[in-house]
Amino acid sequence: MGAGMLDFEKYSALTFDCYGTLIDWESGIAGALRPVMRAHGIEVSDAELLELYAQIEREGKSGEYHRYREVLRSTVRGICARLGFVPSLTEVECLAESLGSWPPFDDTVDALERFKTRYRLCIVSNVDDDLFVGTARTLGVDFDYLVTAEQAGSYKPSHNNFNMAIERMGISKGRVLHVAESVKLDIEAAKSFGMDAVWVNRHAGLEREGSASGNPSSGDSGADLEVPDLKTLAELMGL
Repeated sequence: MGAGMLDFEKYSALTFDCYGTLIDWESGIAGALRPVMRAHGIEVSDAELLELYAQIEREGKSGEYHRYREVLRSTVRGICARLGFVPSLTEVECLAESLGSWPPFDDTVDALERFKTRYRLCIVSNVDDDLFVGTARTLGVDFDYLVTAEQAGSYKPSHNNFNMAIERMGISKGRVLHVAESVKLDIEAAKSFGMDAVWVNRHAGLEREGSASGNPSSGDSGADLEVPDLKTLAELMGL
């Protein structure tokens, strides 16, 4: 759907998914797991690691709520079990300990600074408060609000997380635009909650396997607008 379908002037705040939208989580995940695989003599591609991560991490977030650090630990254990070895206690922590240093996409920081000139900014992320601290330093942009899974006691796609953001901002859903990369966790959830949403399809047109997001490469996401990156969105907004 084209940008003409959205009136950017009606929004006073933007909510963002973080990992996958602002942060290059696939590079971060693969970069953390690769040394563990090498240490155990395991030959496995980044695509295979990301596919395993996607499956096992999703299972870890289902059912009763557990902090994301625990989900990451169980994800490492699960990946290693699938590949036939038991990780050390240090290796079990590799995802959680590296998360704060996972890199932003090249366009992220500049785009956020542009968005901030017009809108209030809010993070809505499936993460723990303490894990986000390193990411906040990496991004270097002062967000007005932060809603984590730890604060909400639930993981997206739960509407609880979006409702917490709306209540904190004190504005109606119609004045908030959600910007995210994950179709299932964010776009579909935000739309069913009653918010407008932009799909940041950073993998558009790429034939690829092993995406941590589980998104289609293209197609109808249900979003009000699809863009390839945040730079494009900022330009469409005239920022």
